[in-house]
Amino acid sequence: MLEAEDAIRVVDTVAKNLIGVANNKSNFERLPDTYWGYYARGHDSKGRFGVIVTYSENGADVDELIKMYEQWAAKSKARSPAQPPTRETLQ
Repeated sequence: MLEAEDAIRVVDTVAKNLIGVANNKSNFERLPDTYWGYYARGHDSKGRFGVIVTYSENGADVDELIKMYEQWAAKSKARSPAQPPTRETLQ
């Protein structure tokens, strides 16, 4: 089970990583004209985490990504805790 301290540690790690990305201008030198995205993943002794940051001049792109996340979250929530996720159930 995810404890408050675990969530705090994950968000702190992600925030520090994003600050490092933001402070390096070379990360943004070859961006496409209308969109960009950044993702990262990590882990600790209890589990894994991932973060996606995206920007698009076409708002539908962002809406579609959020919809995909909401669908994944609904499927994950519906799963019984006794049944760990598999590659097939995450697709």
